[in-house]
Amino acid sequence: MDSILLKNCLTIDLKTGNKELKDILIEEGIIRRISTTIGKPSSQCKTIEIGERYVLPGLIDCHTHLGIIEEATGKIGVDNNETSDSVTPHLRGLDAINPQDIAFVDALRAGVTTVMTGPGSNNAVGGLNLVIKTQGRIIDQMIVRNPAGLKISLGENPMSTYGAHGKCPVTRMGITGLIRDLFMRAQDYLELKQAGQIKYRDIRLEAVIPVLTGHISLRAHAHRADDIVTAVRIAEEFKIKKLVIEHGTEAHLVSDYLVERNVPVAFGPMLTPRIKMELKGRNYNSVLKLTEAGVKVSLISDHPYNSIDQLRTVAILAISEGLSHVDAIKCLTVHPAEVLDCNNRLGQLKEGYDADLAIFSENPFNSMSKVIMTIINGKITYQKD
Repeated sequence: MDSILLKNCLTIDLKTGNKELKDILIEEGIIRRISTTIGKPSSQCKTIEIGERYVLPGLIDCHTHLGIIEEATGKIGVDNNETSDSVTPHLRGLDAINPQDIAFVDALRAGVTTVMTGPGSNNAVGGLNLVIKTQGRIIDQMIVRNPAGLKISLGENPMSTYGAHGKCPVTRMGITGLIRDLFMRAQDYLELKQAGQIKYRDIRLEAVIPVLTGHISLRAHAHRADDIVTAVRIAEEFKIKKLVIEHGTEAHLVSDYLVERNVPVAFGPMLTPRIKMELKGRNYNSVLKLTEAGVKVSLISDHPYNSIDQLRTVAILAISEGLSHVDAIKCLTVHPAEVLDCNNRLGQLKEGYDADLAIFSENPFNSMSKVIMTIINGKITYQKD
């Protein structure tokens, strides 16, 4: 694998907020060295003059349906909700992603190098999501972490999908009843399995075990404050160690509760109209309120409900409400890497980390700034003409 030396990169220290000029050496797909001045290590190394332009870690969107809800295909490319049953923990997002979805090109053009993608929110239990890089043709070769979380949904979506037809869940009680039933059976199944008493595997219950044992997160679709608290209640009832609130429109109303329990929020989408009751409280300043309260916030596009190439735009909106540039960068890099349990290799410009970088023509939070280069695993995957 070729090595690349990026000269005169304008970076931002996330502790101090200071701008720093650095050289970045990339070898074998990782960031090998970051220093004030680095000499060309070999004749095979490609040197690129960045010209004091901004360089950030590749942006991370920790909640999308990229490749599962394909663009420009119509219904045949929509695979995110298996609405034949409200409880489908065994579904794997991996089996529905099409890397040929044109939105992957948009991601590269926007400097988004990693996403979480997976099932949607119409089911009480939707299935397993995963973390992937946004460059590749074979989905199995794009995986960073699989599975990464189990999707549950609270509130309006499951109720309107099934309740309208007289099927469970009709109420919020029905939703949580279905989730509890599944988790109780999974707990009993796990005890029997650990005792060596299981003769035949149950694919639905097997899918829940990684959540109960703390290997993956419980990802809870919840907009309203009461649904957010219900998600916390369920997690505590079943001693689930990792919970992520997805969307969190009213999370600022219970921010202290979330801080006490160290529950992060994947916030958004921010650009959608208030097309349903649960979005009534959608406000651009919620990110600032949550951040000031001490909640770990990641900004999301929820692609395609906001296009993947609008991830940076939602950060600009949050900044317009008072969020600092440093916190905005963290919401797009450090925090989503932590939420996805990939912060040992993603989310920072750090020696030994994956060489995933986004290079901008100007300040990334200037709406006129363009991504001029995207690098994933040490390879240039997009370069502006």
